[in-house]
Amino acid sequence: MTIRVMLVDDQELLRTGFRMVLQSQGDIEIAAEAGDGARALEVLRSTQVDVILMDVRMPRLDGVQATRQICLDEAGVPRPDAPRVLILTTFDLDEYAFAALKAGASGFLLKDVPPTELVAAIRSVHGGEAVVAPTTTRRMIDRFAEVLPTPSRTPGSTVLGPLTEREREVFLLVAQGLSNGEIAARLTLSEATVKTHVGRILAKLGLRDRVQAVVLAYENGLLRAGSAD
Repeated sequence: MTIRVMLVDDQELLRTGFRMVLQSQGDIEIAAEAGDGARALEVLRSTQVDVILMDVRMPRLDGVQATRQICLDEAGVPRPDAPRVLILTTFDLDEYAFAALKAGASGFLLKDVPPTELVAAIRSVHGGEAVVAPTTTRRMIDRFAEVLPTPSRTPGSTVLGPLTEREREVFLLVAQGLSNGEIAARLTLSEATVKTHVGRILAKLGLRDRVQAVVLAYENGLLRAGSAD
């Protein structure tokens, strides 16, 4: 299956570099390009795209706002058929990248990402995975904890209501950055069983991936910035 990619960045030279790398891959096609978020939204109305490489700091409409409009509906609910968005950042602790994760992005990449990692990230995201390890996301949340709203719910009171007791256990371990293998060892389960639990958790809570699970946990007071593994 060919992965249709859109490049969104106001630096034409950077888009050219990414295009050269990606066009050499047999399973990746550059479907579209845009120089800012507003133009990206216009192009998406008539162009089918699977994965978007999205810069954050752009004129007219920045990458965070564009990502929110692409990934979430007016009620803030993830759009199941939306393209996956990978945020491009200059620094690995960019507050704009963090905001984009909250807006529905599936992860972030540094602009100087090695070509092999860029290609692997696109394939992973297209396959439904998040390219940012949950532990890395936690570091970002720790860094920008002051921008998070004060939790309006008693931890675990309603946000995890749809989950079974076992699913709640798995959710909290996912939010702490544990892999499926680590969760399996912690709970004495098989990795296949953990994978099934994670899939059900994401579906029940309306989350697109593990990154969004980490953000949800912090925003609702289920974990605190700086909490231990």
